[in-house]
Amino acid sequence: MEDAEWTMLPDLASRRVGGGVVWADDELFAERENLIKPGPPVFQPGTFGHKGQIYDGWETRRRREPGCDRAIVRLGLPGTVAGVIVDTSFFTGNYPPSASVEALAVSGYPSPVELSEMDWDTIVERSPLTGDAENFFSVTSGRRYTHVRLTIHPDGGVARFRVHGLPIADPSLLDPDALDLAALENGARVTGASDMFYGSPANLIAPGFAAVMGEGWETARRRDDGNDWVVVELAAEGVPRFAELDTTHFKGNAPGWAALSGKTEGDWTEVLPRTRLQPDTRHRFRIEDARALTHLRLDIYPDGGMARLRLFGALTPTGRETLTHRFQDADSL
Repeated sequence: MEDAEWTMLPDLASRRVGGGVVWADDELFAERENLIKPGPPVFQPGTFGHKGQIYDGWETRRRREPGCDRAIVRLGLPGTVAGVIVDTSFFTGNYPPSASVEALAVSGYPSPVELSEMDWDTIVERSPLTGDAENFFSVTSGRRYTHVRLTIHPDGGVARFRVHGLPIADPSLLDPDALDLAALENGARVTGASDMFYGSPANLIAPGFAAVMGEGWETARRRDDGNDWVVVELAAEGVPRFAELDTTHFKGNAPGWAALSGKTEGDWTEVLPRTRLQPDTRHRFRIEDARALTHLRLDIYPDGGMARLRLFGALTPTGRETLTHRFQDADSL
């Protein structure tokens, strides 16, 4: 299951994209917020706090009565869930024997008490877990969700909880005349890249600024005459006005130049000609003679690292219709 295609999709629950653990019924040994930390869990034996061995995860006390423990996660990127990972790394004699996952679609910002009183969909039936391992579970529901609830039976520790899927934006919360057409949170996605040696190209379209170099996309050093590239399927058809190419944190390894091309169908056409870049800099360029696009290609010369790629513009009538139907179709299942 480690090779499941859905593991390449973004983690909708990650703190890096705005996820939050809004509630847990118990977190005596280790805090619930650790569940959605973006990095892999770490462990240092013999490191004790006043409650015992310190774990990089969520750990509840030993139950002495029937029941189970739960944590509710607000997705940073609401969307359809393709699969979840319940990671019990470093939990050996204290991992839960089994777990189940539910999901909920809700508007607004309900409190944990209000969430607990709503009807949840089961997306992963109660299933056995292996200790000190990543446990993979595929999800077949095509619904759009805003929250997920992890239940462990009966208690124990989970290091990380990953919720992989496709973001689906709510059109009522977007300005169709001014938005980032290439933003992951608006529904854009990376469909191809020449290289991802040091970082995923999906990082380019993630929300917010990159805090460190590792939160961007960086390729291996080329030893040939070629160049590296990324293709992004835009959130929907739109006409770009400005592009932002951000090399923040990349100093001795930024690309020397970059170019943008786009298409709706057929051949690629120039959006931004090959342009010189500076290291550790946010570059913004006006798009001249813009036309409607559904796909964007970034070429960097010859290789190197980029923190973020933005493409600001307006949706076409077709693009607005696409976004609306995508939301309504996933919301009505």
